[in-house]
Formats: sequence, C-alpha cells, structure tokens
Amino acid sequence: MALHNLQPAPGSTHKTKRVGRGQGSGMGKTATRGQKGQKSRTGYKQKRGFEGGQQPLQRRLPKIGFTSNVVKPVAINVDKVKKIASLEVITMESIRSVYKLPKYVVRVKLIGRSVKDIKDKIKDENILCSGQK
Repeated sequence: MALHNLQPAPGSTHKTKRVGRGQGSGMGKTATRGQKGQKSRTGYKQKRGFEGGQQPLQRRLPKIGFTSNVVKPVAINVDKVKKIASLEVITMESIRSVYKLPKYVVRVKLIGRSVKDIKDKIKDENILCSGQK
C-alpha cells in the first residue's frame, strides 16, 4: 500500500447531485428548491436562531449573569477561633488541622482585632490579613 493507490472503501462515497442541468436529469427547472417562496430565491440566507417569526429560544429564555474567575478568600475571625491564634506557624495545612474548611477553599483572610499580633506567624501567600488586599 502506498499513497498513490489509496482509495475509499466501496460504498462509502456517492456521486454529487448535479442540480439545474436540464429536465432529463430529474433535477432541472426548479433545481430541487420547490416552487415559489423565499427559500427558492438566490441569495437566500436564514438568520441564525430564526424560527419562522416565532420568538427565538435565545430571546425567550432569561438572561443569566456571569461567573467570576476571581477566587475570593474565606474570612475567618481569629477572635472567635482561638485555635488559629495559638498556632506557632500559620499555613493552609495548619489552619485545616484546627478549623474545618471545604476542599475548594484555596485562600483565607484572617480578620479580627488580634490579627496584628499574629501577622509575623503567617508563612503562606494564600493567607491574607484584614489590613492586606
């Protein structure tokens, strides 16, 4: 087998329909377009989503907002969760060990009055303090 003798499998291809080539072909005169109407004319193009004058589906359904790709941090009040303030080193793993967080949470923001006392313990870039952005 080589490129010069490749051919399609038998029965997998069909002859193209040659329309508008005389009455003897069976596809002459109207060239399989039917009789009259917009679809039989040259230059006919139907608009995307057009449903014959009926209100299209994309206009019938309500508009729904968008989903933001910005990951918002989960706020944890250090004054209420004393275990976080008592940790020696504050990382995401150490917070998960003392405070129950869902798996999808990747950023945490520590808030509360005692945050300024524990700022130097934070060793993870995904943990913010109430004074940071």
